[in-house]
Amino acid sequence: MSYRNLFIDLDDTLWDIHLNGRECLEEIYLDYGYAKYYPSFSDYYAVYMPGNLRLWAMYRQGEIRKEELIVERFLAPVRAFGIDDPEYARKLSDDFLERTTRKTRLIEGTLELLDYLKPRYRMHILSNGFREVQYKKIENSGLKPYFDKIILSEDAGINKPHPDMFTYALKNTNSRRNQTIMIGDSWDADIVGAHQSRIAQIWFNPAAEPADGFEPTHTVRTLAEIKDIL
Repeated sequence: MSYRNLFIDLDDTLWDIHLNGRECLEEIYLDYGYAKYYPSFSDYYAVYMPGNLRLWAMYRQGEIRKEELIVERFLAPVRAFGIDDPEYARKLSDDFLERTTRKTRLIEGTLELLDYLKPRYRMHILSNGFREVQYKKIENSGLKPYFDKIILSEDAGINKPHPDMFTYALKNTNSRRNQTIMIGDSWDADIVGAHQSRIAQIWFNPAAEPADGFEPTHTVRTLAEIKDIL
């Protein structure tokens, strides 16, 4: 298949949300005095992260709104200690998100891959991340020059994996479905979403997790392997 258009996920496909986010959370743990609640940052992280992942899964499926996500993910770890103020959580979320925009660690091989792809394809970011931080993260990490358009779920009014998100992206990038391929790390959001939208997929799967229900068009464990496909 001859592809002309690439839809590329941002978080944990190009921008290292795991390490960047963990650094920001450790700063929060220290700056907000959470040592009085949790003996170590690892203890706090072990409570925060499973809840955060569950809330993001609900958000992708449209089961909760953005406001519920940002409040609950920061209140859940401290509610047992008497902190249950949504305004506290909103301010903490704003602080956390602003800190993330200053982190620039990328997944290994990101810039090398983008340098290879840029002369060959039209490239667009396709992300469920929040508008107020994604643009800053892209610019501060040096990714902006590589992309023609940045398509966010908040602009589309629907999240990946919903097919309407992919239809919105096709329309707004003037891309044909059969000339487009989606590159992403999330099985549910990126790969299932693209598959259900009849768009080819490259699953960035460094942990070698099993596919569920169908085989994606391509699977890679490193970004460098994508050069052998495109």
